[in-house]
Amino acid sequence: MNERVAARRLMPGLDSVVIVTADSGPIVIDCVARVLASESEVEVIVVDNASSDDTMEALRGRHAGEPRLRILRNATNLGFGRACNRGAGVAAGDALLFLNPDCLVEADTLVRLRGIAAGEACTGLVGVRVEDADGRVERAARRREPTLRRALMTLSGLARFEGRCPALAGIAVRAAPASGMTGPVEAVSGACLYLPRAAFDAVRGFDEDYFLHCEDLDLCRRLRDSGRSILYADGIRVRHEQGSSSHHRASFVARHKHRGMWRYFVRFDPAARNPLLRALVWIGIWSHYLAQAPLRALRGKRRRSGGRVT
Repeated sequence: MNERVAARRLMPGLDSVVIVTADSGPIVIDCVARVLASESEVEVIVVDNASSDDTMEALRGRHAGEPRLRILRNATNLGFGRACNRGAGVAAGDALLFLNPDCLVEADTLVRLRGIAAGEACTGLVGVRVEDADGRVERAARRREPTLRRALMTLSGLARFEGRCPALAGIAVRAAPASGMTGPVEAVSGACLYLPRAAFDAVRGFDEDYFLHCEDLDLCRRLRDSGRSILYADGIRVRHEQGSSSHHRASFVARHKHRGMWRYFVRFDPAARNPLLRALVWIGIWSHYLAQAPLRALRGKRRRSGGRVT
């Protein structure tokens, strides 16, 4: 993060919503419209990573003359974290919301998020109950830090017995009926991240060495390491339509997801200090990527032909 940006004069009470797009499709138009209809003071900064479709033109036309909307076009795909940092760099709000372009908020979402963040002295980040189009809570809405041991518990299926033996806990936290409660967690979904600007600047924003995926886990970890809390607001729901660019760039997304997993492991997991474990994890990550290649190809073929993969 540029320190001159961090030192800029901010506007108290303004929420700056940063939305990163990359051939995300028309859903981003609905996403932006929902944010602009918020009950709070907002500005929307859309950072486009070299999209080849005409969505940005359609977005400009839909909101022509809207002073609260700014669109930043990148000549190349900078990656998610770097694009988020670019959006944050021009934001004027004293709070930031990083929102996926296929997420739909309610009119009171930002007001409620600000209230929760202000209620804790050391709030680093607030996540929400992210639900799919059918109302199911996504597994990543709240989760534990993905250590090697937890990943093995998840992959082996032993995590199913964590109720009897907590040592078998995996990465995912079991979904529960909506409670409306807010409490600390280790990590939340990167689809919707609300941060006080001071917390974001304190850890210098997103790590730009992640291109796509795991930068949200990294941000949560560094905020926790700085003494700030990661809160999960179960009473705030955001609908995640789950689509946009990832469907037609499955191999590209998968490659960077596995690359992000490796970077997170070597940065934060004590197991990475063991050369043998380090080598085995590297082999495991990229073997998984290669093993999934036929399924990704099949899905892409069926999608292009109008079929479905169940």
